Amino acid sequence: MDADLARILDGIGPRLRVLRRDRGLTLEALADETGISLSTLSRLESGKRRPTLDLLIPLARAHRVALDQLVAAPATGDPRVHLRPRRGSQGSVLVPLTQYPGRVQVFKQVLSRREPKLVTHAGHEWLYVLAGELRLVLGAREFTLRPGEIAEFDTAEPHWFGPAGDRAVEILHLFGPQGDQAVVRTGSAAAT
Repeated sequence: MDADLARILDGIGPRLRVLRRDRGLTLEALADETGISLSTLSRLESGKRRPTLDLLIPLARAHRVALDQLVAAPATGDPRVHLRPRRGSQGSVLVPLTQYPGRVQVFKQVLSRREPKLVTHAGHEWLYVLAGELRLVLGAREFTLRPGEIAEFDTAEPHWFGPAGDRAVEILHLFGPQGDQAVVRTGSAAAT
């Protein structure tokens, strides 16, 4: 086995441990979620067992990450992201900033004037205003957000968002699976 392959394989266990701990899961809880035995998970994280696809795929699903994030796939050479904006009706533009389904999706959006229409669906959304003013309707409540302001809400609640006036609004829009919520880290617990 060459040195690069050995280094990649040796890095998987510690990466799995960090993902599990960041989610606040015990080995027992992850074993229940994935169907992988507790001893196998322990040996994977400690590097005493080599990972296989039939182990990594359920772990990637459980942690909501792409498989290449678990194995730290080598770079393909060009680090630039090639964005493909999608133009919508009446001048709206959607630019996907993430590529992997099944976890938090990030978009940059320019929203033009449109009529409010409340919708509901499973998930959690975060909206960050870059420029302009955003009108957010959550059920019977209504908010106006300005540049630098953030809103976070469960999408099971009827909602709609768009420009607060006649001018377009530019936002960062994050959408995550049900149960995902933003976590703000201010430092390690040991430092406080």
